[in-house]
Amino acid sequence: MFKHILVPIDGSPASLQAVDKATGIAKAFGSQVTAVFVIDPYPFTGVGADFAYGQDQYLNAATAEANEAAAQALEKFKTEGVNASTRVVQSRAIWRGILEAAENVGADLVVMGSHGRRGLEKLVLGSVAQSVLAHTTLNTLVVRSGNGETASA
Repeated sequence: MFKHILVPIDGSPASLQAVDKATGIAKAFGSQVTAVFVIDPYPFTGVGADFAYGQDQYLNAATAEANEAAAQALEKFKTEGVNASTRVVQSRAIWRGILEAAENVGADLVVMGSHGRRGLEKLVLGSVAQSVLAHTTLNTLVVRSGNGETASA
């Protein structure tokens, strides 16, 4: 039913739960899986020479974090015998990077974790899962962090 599953990852427990859920689906349908880590190259604004130096440091740290999360996800998939690959991409909007990656790999399902933020925290930090759901026509399974419940749209 699902030929290619895209799993956005960020190294968090929520994304690891999505990796576990995608593993089960991939095994059931013999699906290919791609895990994608999206780096926002401009997470802050600054002025002057300090900005350029800070940006380089940030991108180096973000890339190292992305590579670590990708390796962790890939190891989980391979341990379970799932055909998987990883990608690290940059996008100003995380949700847009996820959807562009889904299009590039020909995904027909997105399985992603959600931190389940509410109230002011959600208002300030936003919700990548909510943005993906608002902008995609792909089947999307959202795995809620912490309580094991899932919601799909």
